[in-house]
Amino acid sequence: MTSLAPVLDKDGVRLTVENDLATVTLVNPDKRNAQSPAFWRALVEAGRALPGSVRVVVLRAEGKSFSAGLDRQAFTPEGFEGEPSFVDLGRGPEAELDATIAEYQEAFTWWRRTDLVTVAAVQGHAIGAGFQLALACDLRVVAEDVQFAMRETSLGLVPDLTGTQPLVSLVGYARALEICATGRYVHAEEAERTGLANLVVPREELDAAAKDLAAALLQAPRNAVIETKALLQKAATAKDLDTQRTAERAAQGRRLRDLVGLGE
Repeated sequence: MTSLAPVLDKDGVRLTVENDLATVTLVNPDKRNAQSPAFWRALVEAGRALPGSVRVVVLRAEGKSFSAGLDRQAFTPEGFEGEPSFVDLGRGPEAELDATIAEYQEAFTWWRRTDLVTVAAVQGHAIGAGFQLALACDLRVVAEDVQFAMRETSLGLVPDLTGTQPLVSLVGYARALEICATGRYVHAEEAERTGLANLVVPREELDAAAKDLAAALLQAPRNAVIETKALLQKAATAKDLDTQRTAERAAQGRRLRDLVGLGE
């Protein structure tokens, strides 16, 4: 990858920007890029730090694993230094717990912005919060050694970092329930077959494949991509065809007016 001065480099997250392409790299390979509240805040900060010129964001990770999920230290009585432990949160006021989880979820939401196309390059383990972070992106390129798993239910919890909606959209309700309830691994072949992965490549080709996909995404005019992404997002929840037809007409009208110089 091109060596660039990072826009952000803290708490296991590094952001670099090259013109209209940004790269977010998880940089704590010794802990298999395990996640923490500080890590989530850094991801939020990365999203806020993106220049307006950025059109595509590639999310990648150093080391053998994309992310092994939540750092188990969160479940110890002491938790993380300077942070409320999950034990204390569970015993605290319900409103405070809800607000804290909402704050954590922000790290997983900005990837869906319509002005960006986000690509996760995933190798090795993507467990729990790691799986949900990959699901937060629009597209996923995975290595042949990828192992997705949603382990929250096995721990007596639920996936709460915005992963349930994209998982069901990609693989369907029944398979999503089975994946979450059993906590089993989903390997590369199944990931590609069920739609979790757009592309499977050898591990040594992962970064190059993600970069090639990013370059292809940058070929189309930006506003056309933005309008198309918004239409596809609406299509997933459209109540009927007429609603989607109306949205398509409005979007195409904006594009045509823009192309002939009559746009706002």
